[in-house]
Amino acid sequence: MSLQQEIIHKLGVQSIINAQKEIRRSIDFLKNYLRNNLMLKTLVLGISGGQDSTLAGKLSQIAMCELRKETNDKDYTFIAVRLPYGIQIDEKDCENAIEFIKPDCVLVVNIKPAVLASEYSFKNAGIILSDIIRGNEKARERMKVQYTIANMYKGLVVGTGHAAEAVTGFYTKFGDGGSDINPLFRLNKRQGKQMLKTLKCPEHLYLKQPTADLEDIHPALPDESVLGITYNDIDDYLEGKKINELTSKILEDLYLKTEHKRRLPITIFDYI
Repeated sequence: MSLQQEIIHKLGVQSIINAQKEIRRSIDFLKNYLRNNLMLKTLVLGISGGQDSTLAGKLSQIAMCELRKETNDKDYTFIAVRLPYGIQIDEKDCENAIEFIKPDCVLVVNIKPAVLASEYSFKNAGIILSDIIRGNEKARERMKVQYTIANMYKGLVVGTGHAAEAVTGFYTKFGDGGSDINPLFRLNKRQGKQMLKTLKCPEHLYLKQPTADLEDIHPALPDESVLGITYNDIDDYLEGKKINELTSKILEDLYLKTEHKRRLPITIFDYI
């Protein structure tokens, strides 16, 4: 088995999907998990205005609406959380995503004061954060907020990670890479777009240039500029297609280098 085949198998990517069936598969996955964990009544997700959180948010809202109807339990709730760092550049997209998702509840928590307080504490300890590390602080602060809200409302934090992100390790460990349940795992970027199109999402939300938007010096820096590879190439690779040899090497190097992000903490039993 080639490394490409191994990666595709591990991440569960299909070369072709039926968008409607995958939408139903994700919704039923969320519903079934909650049905089997009766103490859990809430799904919590940070909405950024990008493709991934818009899709995960819509799937979560549909799941909760169906659960309320099927069980007559009105406690099932989806909470969308806005987590700006001050004023977000693409605030309008965030508003449009919320309008499309129509969540049961929207909370807004500005993470900037907490991130600046953390940075100040590090400075007092003699540690000056780089712009990239400060970006990691933002991602982890956002996840911390989501977990606090989930704890308050007997809920789960929904993840937005997908195969195109997993293969590159392009996320912050214990930041946006952390969650309780992930309805998008197995999908590449292109397939997520197909699903949003099927759900009649406003086109500009899933066609916008993907960005983590974590750096202050380079705000809204495109993911592809950082990765050195396009999502189109990543998606082709994950669908089993042959891509440029150099591009394939860049992608596989990223996969091998970020293996630690895709596993639980290492224990002594990993070396027995």
